[in-house]
Amino acid sequence: MPYTILMLASTSFFSDYGNHVRIWEEAKAVQQLGHRLVLATYHNGDDMPGLDIRRSWDVPWIRRAVVGSSRHKLYLDVGLAWRSLRVALEIRPAIIHAHTHEAAFIGLALKRLLGIPLILDYQGSMTSEMLDHGFIKRTNPLFPLLTRLERRINRNADAVITSTVNAANLLRRDGSVLSDRLYTVPDSVNTQRFRPFDGSPEWEAQRCELRRQLGIPPGRRIVVYIGLLAPYQGTHHLIQAARIVTAHRPDVHFLIMGHPDPASYRAYAESLGVGGHVTLPGRIFYRDLHAYLALGEVAVAPKMSRTEGNGKIGNYMAMGLPVVAFNTPVAREFLGDCGIYAAYGSAEDLAAKIALALDRPEWAQELGRRVRERAVRDLSWERAARQIEEIYRAVTGATERNHAE
Repeated sequence: MPYTILMLASTSFFSDYGNHVRIWEEAKAVQQLGHRLVLATYHNGDDMPGLDIRRSWDVPWIRRAVVGSSRHKLYLDVGLAWRSLRVALEIRPAIIHAHTHEAAFIGLALKRLLGIPLILDYQGSMTSEMLDHGFIKRTNPLFPLLTRLERRINRNADAVITSTVNAANLLRRDGSVLSDRLYTVPDSVNTQRFRPFDGSPEWEAQRCELRRQLGIPPGRRIVVYIGLLAPYQGTHHLIQAARIVTAHRPDVHFLIMGHPDPASYRAYAESLGVGGHVTLPGRIFYRDLHAYLALGEVAVAPKMSRTEGNGKIGNYMAMGLPVVAFNTPVAREFLGDCGIYAAYGSAEDLAAKIALALDRPEWAQELGRRVRERAVRDLSWERAARQIEEIYRAVTGATERNHAE
């Protein structure tokens, strides 16, 4: 039976980074199964083809994407709550599917008003993200209150979908989500679009043109990164590793793609004397990302957060790139024994593992081949959508039984 779904996203959708990619690909895949989906989100962000987006009231002084924790979200979420209520009363959804805890908090009110189930699509801990972004400290008297609020949201959702088994295990140990309400749907990838460089003249011409546009000197071996630029993403560690690697290998170049504020990281690279070996082009449109990743010989995922997903790894895998990552449970969940792992938080070991992948190309290419196979087998969005559809059936069935009692 097709469902009408109200998806809530307390973010500036669409802004070409990890959680937005998950929202976009999930929405497309669910719609392809025949369900109607309406997305309520902030006032700013890019519209996406084929997706019914309802935006909150305009805030003229905020045009750039609001990334991570921010004081601006206090009033942006009020606007989103009002828009979500109006949309819910219009379309009368069967399910509320909320991305982020702020959206799920809005969803709890709608759940009680309309008597329909709420699903929390959990990308990481709300309070851990606040700590990662430096938005709040553990010593702040508000921190315990926010922790209790997060646990309440987790506990009152009819289902919690995590993107990793690691996140599910953390929630299970935390005790705020019952095991029968906890599901894992991994960040997936379009393996038809994200695929290895095939050596064709068309691809080679595109690669040469992109290198020229980016100003990367001929003959440089490229290490690629895509994602948000932030300390908890390991961006500083990556630039420090670039300094170490290029000191001994001047033919290596680091292409570090993403936003916000690439200018400050360019300045940081210059301060370390590695500006000529690091390119930070800023935001890369998701529709073009595969072409940029095809420039790489090695991909890197230095994320520091221990609770969030790491969807960029799936893109790297589908491209057939050997992946160097900090040794975290999430990275190992994606890569298994096919990853190249650096000691957590060590720029020196990150540099050593990148150098190892460059110095042993045949071994690195074999790892790339194996992760590509793993992505094709385990990370299709079609498979993810079927899992989500089963969760929809489970929560609507439970709600109907509760109403009957």
